[in-house]
Amino acid sequence: MKRDEFARRRRQLMRMMGKDAIAILPAAPVRRRNGDTDYPYRQDSDFHFLTGFPEPEAVAVLIPQRAEGDYVIFCRDRDPLRELWDGARAGTDGAVERYGASDAFPIGDIDEILPGLLESRARVYHTMGLHPEFDQRVIGWVNGLRAQAKHGLHTPQEFVALDHLLHDMRLYKSRAELATMRRSAAIAVEAHRRAMRLAAPGVMEYELAAEFMHEFHRHHAEIAYEPIVGGGRNGCILHYRENAAPLLDGDLVLIDAGCELDGYASDITRTFPVNGRYSPAQRALYEVVLEAHGAAIQACVPGNHWNDPHDAAVRTITQGLVSLGLLKGKVAKLIKDAAYRDFFMHRTGHWLGLDVHDVGDYKVGDAWRVLEPGMVLTVEPGIYVAPGNRKVAKEFRGIGIRIEDDVAVTRGAADVLTDALIRHPDDIEAFMAASRAAEPRRSRHA
Repeated sequence: MKRDEFARRRRQLMRMMGKDAIAILPAAPVRRRNGDTDYPYRQDSDFHFLTGFPEPEAVAVLIPQRAEGDYVIFCRDRDPLRELWDGARAGTDGAVERYGASDAFPIGDIDEILPGLLESRARVYHTMGLHPEFDQRVIGWVNGLRAQAKHGLHTPQEFVALDHLLHDMRLYKSRAELATMRRSAAIAVEAHRRAMRLAAPGVMEYELAAEFMHEFHRHHAEIAYEPIVGGGRNGCILHYRENAAPLLDGDLVLIDAGCELDGYASDITRTFPVNGRYSPAQRALYEVVLEAHGAAIQACVPGNHWNDPHDAAVRTITQGLVSLGLLKGKVAKLIKDAAYRDFFMHRTGHWLGLDVHDVGDYKVGDAWRVLEPGMVLTVEPGIYVAPGNRKVAKEFRGIGIRIEDDVAVTRGAADVLTDALIRHPDDIEAFMAASRAAEPRRSRHA
């Protein structure tokens, strides 16, 4: 992402804040994994959105119409010894030259400098509760100024939730953001293809998960979330995490996996047969989900409400379940009674961006939000038949199916960012057959 993109976002936010305000954002802290080992560092999404600054122990301050510059950052000093162990730091000079700060100061000087920046500002924009220890420091700086009010010092009188403005900004993706999300989607698409090529009876779920790690890392991307690789009945567990079972002949495997590129996530799910051929029952359920997926995407157009894609998917799935005999009754009554939730118990999508479940309100007041160009969401209907559900025919039990794609709302038809990944059952079977012909597999036990 170019430096100008971050500057544009800061200008937009400061226009909404007004000249008497100040915004304070801390970077994400380093998290300890165990012993003296940390988790891989991942910057706070709001902080990244406004600064692009990738380091911990930093605080960004936005001060509209400040004569000396409206963007100040506090960060770590250069330290040759620490950099020998942990890698290069930008330092205060780098924060200005490479990341566009007007001024930069050592993080150790924040208690002396930041109170002065707060003076003469009426409102403090800050997201309380995300970093409780830092919240106490902000409150302490403001209270310290208020204690001097009797000396005529003008001090902040109001705290305002920064995320109210910032998260609405993040909901509408710019051209640069959409371009990055397309690249993230393309990497994830190729990773899913790798998994389809490798899948065969006897392969372990974690082996397919490893294909995603390989493909993501070779493109300098990270996992957006831990991949879900659920073979057979494990596909009925919505947040399956073990990825430790063998894939069995005759089962489906559900894979939900996406990558994060330059901070932006992709999120894709495909469900395909381990042996390359859907059984009649598997195909019947799959085609219901595929039809629901198409109906939901058609509803992702400007002027529709957030819930319209979900309603379209629910109608299609309920009708399909009735046609297959898994539900009995009139479709309208079954929808009203939420009978479909025994088989489709989650929403049809969520916002997507810097977070997999990205920020942005789904309702405005009591009404579902209207879809507008620039919004990006997932579409992911599914059907999950519990292995122990004796109310349905035996051939349907233990089948879990989800189809998920990433969709950008445009001025016209929906733009499916992940459309390059096949989803029709005939195409999947043909792809898997061609993969096996090109690279015959021996049984793992041969």
